[in-house]
Amino acid sequence: MTALQNPLRDGWSLIVKRECATCAMIVPVIARLARELSALTVYTQDDPSFPEGVDSVDDSDLAASWHADIDTVPTLILRRDGAEVSRTAGWVRQEWRELTGIADLGADLPEFRPGCGSMSVDPDIVDKLRVRFGGEILHARKIEIADAEDEFEAMFARGYTDGLPVVPPTPERVMRMLAGTTRDPQEVVAIAPPDLVELTIEKIAINAVMAGCLPEYFPWVVAALEAICTDGFNMHGVLATTMPVGPVLVCNGPGTRKINMNSGVNALGQGNRANLTIGRAVQLTIRNVGGGRPGEVDRAAHGNPGKLSFCFAEDELGSPFTSLSVARGFDPSQNTVTAFTGEGPRCVVDQLARQPDQLAQTFAACLRTVHHPKLPFAFDAMLVIGPEHARVFAEAKWGRERLLTEINDRLQLPGSEIVRGAGGMAEGVQEAFKDAVLPKFRPGGLLLVHAGGSAGLFSAIIGGWASGALGSDPVTKVVSS
Repeated sequence: MTALQNPLRDGWSLIVKRECATCAMIVPVIARLARELSALTVYTQDDPSFPEGVDSVDDSDLAASWHADIDTVPTLILRRDGAEVSRTAGWVRQEWRELTGIADLGADLPEFRPGCGSMSVDPDIVDKLRVRFGGEILHARKIEIADAEDEFEAMFARGYTDGLPVVPPTPERVMRMLAGTTRDPQEVVAIAPPDLVELTIEKIAINAVMAGCLPEYFPWVVAALEAICTDGFNMHGVLATTMPVGPVLVCNGPGTRKINMNSGVNALGQGNRANLTIGRAVQLTIRNVGGGRPGEVDRAAHGNPGKLSFCFAEDELGSPFTSLSVARGFDPSQNTVTAFTGEGPRCVVDQLARQPDQLAQTFAACLRTVHHPKLPFAFDAMLVIGPEHARVFAEAKWGRERLLTEINDRLQLPGSEIVRGAGGMAEGVQEAFKDAVLPKFRPGGLLLVHAGGSAGLFSAIIGGWASGALGSDPVTKVVSS
């Protein structure tokens, strides 16, 4: 964000408002300061006649308070040579005495009163102030909507939505979203496919507003877009394929808990604002900025509901495994987003296995069917293990690598079973591979994540798309403010 230009004069500045009980209490102190301090300017936020008997500057437009970054009134500030030297907020008698050099100031007043919130940080008006005084921050083209036009229907008509209503991205709401990051609104963070448009922080913020994000979600949206707008992820190919895949976003790190992401009951479903709106903001950005619209570049034959939004957090605290992000080389203290190209989830049911090898066998049998049981090596997959199933491996002290090894060992497919025509199915590998043994997944092509509700002996499989250079690789990015 751009730096605020402080309009306060050199010398002493005092910001007050009549409706503040602490400001009213210190009126005798203000009168004394006006007599004894040189160059005192009193700014009044709500009533220019307050305080009585002291000349004040009308700050009812809150320009001085906004640019001076006033959180609390009263606030007393000392400036020299155009720079702030010190300030004190509320009434703390000793601080006021030390700041002014008046040893007996406020002798008949209490030692401490907390003050009141500045009108410039009032939630009802702060967004308007951001727009009014934030400078030339917003550069995006403005869309005019007639007074008689329904703004929600107008956005449907203009093709800005994913089929569901979106939040109108007013300048006030966009400025509020930008408060969730320290990055410059005009910073280009990626080139958005398929139209290869420069993707700025501002453009992402507009779509995050439309998706319903809170400002604290915004850095996660940016990181996810940085991940999918890479050659490795190949978002253009993900759009253009006729397979039903889209970005699946797995979030890791302590920040997932700070913004209350869901990693438990219904983690892959509806009901959690952070999960749903982060994923939706990513999809809307690719649609509205990059031009990735269904029926145009997006050629999915069926698609899947996850193309609206597919984002969830990994349950790291309850997991017996190292997390996905740690397995991919990141520190547990880092907040990360891993983008995986996936279809909709399918359920794995095994309510009887109590030994790890039994459950690994179930997983392998179900994973073999990803896209087709006779197609090896071409597709990645993500296995989302629920807590009840994870407990079986925890009790046997099987970690991530042991489990993946056991599953992959069970997915070495004899060529005689997967050649074209075998099993009465035309699909399969060429006859030249009938004597070979081929893996279902390439090395590292099976990802493991721990998430889901604690009741239910279920897990989930998310089938991937064409892997590697011919398709997509998972990409992990650090979330930064």
